[in-house]
Amino acid sequence: MITSLKYTHADLLQFPDDGKRREIIDGELYVAPSPVNYHQKILLNLTMAFGKFLETHPLGELRFAPLDVILSEHDVLEPDLLLVLNEHRDILQDWVRGAPDMVMEILSPSTEARDRSIKLKAYARYGVGEYWIVDPNAQVIEIYRRTTEGLHLAVTCVKGMMVETPLLPGFSLAAALVFKP
Repeated sequence: MITSLKYTHADLLQFPDDGKRREIIDGELYVAPSPVNYHQKILLNLTMAFGKFLETHPLGELRFAPLDVILSEHDVLEPDLLLVLNEHRDILQDWVRGAPDMVMEILSPSTEARDRSIKLKAYARYGVGEYWIVDPNAQVIEIYRRTTEGLHLAVTCVKGMMVETPLLPGFSLAAALVFKP
């Protein structure tokens, strides 16, 4: 039984395990179907690239959905992929309890508007350092980086470009490999 006017993480735990992805942003519940195959292939490509780098450069830990990121009582998101640097490892508990250093969302038709607007604002509000929006249709990666005013678009990577992040010195990935079918 949902008891609060605004949804909380405790409320999320009461829903059935039915394969749907549920997130709470500012106390409002959002539900999305499970991702399609190509979305998951992109997630695998990103996970393998970052995982391989982190094996030889143990600078942090990688996690992928489904996993709740509890930013506040009324803000519980589930990014596709996230990175927590070693100095912030204490947020890796039963769930992720705090802002990851990097989050990535792979766009789906059912989530694109939310990923580009209220999720971007929520990640900025709670101190995420870098936010990647991966667009499978346009085959583009938009990288937002933290400034004093929040998260702002720093670079748009297209096929033929290398994707890098200052969070992981030495990491470099060909954008084309992210979208490899």
